[in-house]
Amino acid sequence: MSFSRAKSIVRLRRFAETMLAAIVGGAALSFAGVPAGWMSGAILAVAGLGILGRTMHFPDPLARALFVLIGITLGGAVTPETLNTMAAWPLSLLALAISMTLVTVASASYLRFVHGWDGVSALLGAAPGALSQSLLLAADYRVNVRPIATVQTVRLFVLIVALPAAFGLAGAGGLPPVRAVTESLPEYLMHLAVLIAVCAFAGWLAQYFRLPGGLMVGSMIASGVLHGADVISVMLPWPVITACLVATGALIGARLGTVDRAQLVRLGVAGCGTLVVATSVACLLALIVASLLSLRVADVVIAYAPGGMEAMTILAFILHLDPAFVGAHQLARFLFVALAMPFAVAAVRSWERTKGGA
Repeated sequence: MSFSRAKSIVRLRRFAETMLAAIVGGAALSFAGVPAGWMSGAILAVAGLGILGRTMHFPDPLARALFVLIGITLGGAVTPETLNTMAAWPLSLLALAISMTLVTVASASYLRFVHGWDGVSALLGAAPGALSQSLLLAADYRVNVRPIATVQTVRLFVLIVALPAAFGLAGAGGLPPVRAVTESLPEYLMHLAVLIAVCAFAGWLAQYFRLPGGLMVGSMIASGVLHGADVISVMLPWPVITACLVATGALIGARLGTVDRAQLVRLGVAGCGTLVVATSVACLLALIVASLLSLRVADVVIAYAPGGMEAMTILAFILHLDPAFVGAHQLARFLFVALAMPFAVAAVRSWERTKGGA
């Protein structure tokens, strides 16, 4: 047996183990009635095994196809009525920029003064939902990457798992979208094929132009336009959507499970503390914005939550909120942080050098 074939078999076995853990974990929480149980349970099971030492694996080609299907699903929740709320979006997006600035300053101050981090590391560890860019900037400025990665990962992990449970206890979720099925089976399959083809092309186009989360965002925009304009009314079958949620949980869990165990224990308090500070500030501002702009509180809270763009948008769909609103705000947050962070890091580094020289 060749080395490459043996390696492929090992990867296939690890992927099968990953998916089995995701299915068992997702089913356990879903049948227990936990909101977003299929995805949260999959994340917990896969990440838990990874932290315990098992090598979890999710292949990149399947992840790309998954992002397209998730984008189609998220866009399918858009209705013509969704467009009526867009008038309030510009003011909400402006408030989001203020919120992200305050969240970052508060979280960085917590890491700096409570845990004794240096200014640059604290800023990179506090950046909301910007793990990849934070790690790149950390490497560029020769800052220790592991603490930043661990704190960011802990925050994302707890946020994804805890937020649905909190919404479930508060009864803050929405109602699932209801679309009347009027097509015959051949018409349904034809419309579904057109929807998938258009959204896959839109996802590829968005990725080609390097739009953040391009595959998912591009397909979500295309699906949202088609559904919002009432050109297409079909959605993916619910068993397929459930399978996508489980696979998404497996993908996130496989990535979270690579955190070093010893460092996870040591930095877990810092990660959870940062999450409490960031979420408190973000939720307070979300409540103010929702009140002033007459928006649904749950939508604004998820939109302002300091988590990953893809994960927060998917949570909005699972909780039957407005994924278009949340997705637009999470994308704007990502772009704002991506543009502002290099300048902020350079300013903090210059200030620390000046202070050290003094």
